[in-house]
Amino acid sequence: MIQGSGSNVGKSLIVAGLCRFFTNEGLKVRPFKPQNMSNNAAVTADGGEIGRAQALQAMACNCEPHTDMNPILLKPESEYGSQVIVQGKRFATLHAKDYFVQKPLLLGKALESFSRLKKNTDLIIIEGAGSPAETNLRKGDIANMGFAEAIGAPVIIIGDIDRGGVIAQLVGTHVVISPKDRKRIVGFIINKFRGDPNLFLNGIKDIELKTKWVSLGILPWFQSAWKLPAEDIMDIKEKKGGHIKVVVPKLNRISNFDDLDPLLLEQNISVEIISPGKPLPGDANLIILPGSKSTISDLQLIRSEGWDIDIFAHVRRGGHILGICGGYQMLGNTIRDPQKIEGDITETPGLGLLNVSTTMLPEKKLQNVSGKHISSGTEISGYEMHIGKTIGPDCKNPLLMIDGKGSGAVGTNNRISGCYLHGMFASDTFRSKFLHNLNSISVLSDYQGSVNNTLDELAKYLHQNMDTRQFLNLTRSL
Repeated sequence: MIQGSGSNVGKSLIVAGLCRFFTNEGLKVRPFKPQNMSNNAAVTADGGEIGRAQALQAMACNCEPHTDMNPILLKPESEYGSQVIVQGKRFATLHAKDYFVQKPLLLGKALESFSRLKKNTDLIIIEGAGSPAETNLRKGDIANMGFAEAIGAPVIIIGDIDRGGVIAQLVGTHVVISPKDRKRIVGFIINKFRGDPNLFLNGIKDIELKTKWVSLGILPWFQSAWKLPAEDIMDIKEKKGGHIKVVVPKLNRISNFDDLDPLLLEQNISVEIISPGKPLPGDANLIILPGSKSTISDLQLIRSEGWDIDIFAHVRRGGHILGICGGYQMLGNTIRDPQKIEGDITETPGLGLLNVSTTMLPEKKLQNVSGKHISSGTEISGYEMHIGKTIGPDCKNPLLMIDGKGSGAVGTNNRISGCYLHGMFASDTFRSKFLHNLNSISVLSDYQGSVNNTLDELAKYLHQNMDTRQFLNLTRSL
């Protein structure tokens, strides 16, 4: 089990790289994360959803993602509550105190999934969440040491030297956790090192002396990490320099923002993520309204920031707008939530840029789909993950054809459109045609191939900078 000295220390990336390395070595490897918190999710082959990082790790193992790889997924809907996904399906929306009451049940579900996953598998690499040093969360823990203890897994802990204080991170973890948990940690890795690693050898010795843990290596900063899908909103990426500017407002509950990843690899495209407090740039060629875990709440954010005024001005200047999932719902006339699925607001006006309206429904649609982009005739694939049904006159001019039916909507001026399809820009031919309509040329011919090549690069990088043989030996150490 890979745990971290804190959040965002690189656990997901390292697990993905190790999955690819040992898969390339001929082992049957599977990723596992008992509990994840992310609004960036993926649809699985068995019709559920898991964290995007586990889907990437499955890709690293050359296998299809499955709900057993991430049995508990928390999708924050507010500052106080999250939608709880159990083995791929919505279980409930719970506040933190109510979630803790459910932990014994959820641990059982996580163990059930792990038991199925380990059948006919040579190696499972488990990713923790946050840090085991959060001792206030140790009782009933299912994400870190509690799960490791339940299955008897040895633990390797990752320290992030880029944040500073990595010796204190690791030695401090050793000090505050219980003696029983301390013995479960068998090694550590220093991640995100910049400069000459030899300059930190005395630091390694100091950590080893104070913890008795084995060092597995110092990982330099992995320069190609930005080419891989990110899990956490903290990792959302942007890129400037292209002659076509794509602007994306950074919503509080932005979800499935890996929709943007293929555009980041296009050298002619700038992707700018605009944080609250800043206006949407007036020279944008395209505004993308992204997915949202709380559509009505994020629509309120757009209005409170004055971004709606920027969007209307963009339309008057002849700019293009694409709404994806929650962003599609926002473009319509009205959003209704009669069952209060998202909160206490039962109806709110949309931006009124598409002549459609949405009603939130309790059942979530989860499916991988393929079809055709109508105006260009190109094949397209991706996934749908949403609640709500959108209807209206503009749906008679659909953006896509999926399973023989029209999907999405295009406005009367053909510059404003929306749909529920995530991942559309990963379809190379569609992306090329879409960019052509923005007077740009696609230079990326194989997005999925690029991700696969980066995973191979990551596997090689890990093997060069850490002791992968020792890692394998330590999996049998308890």
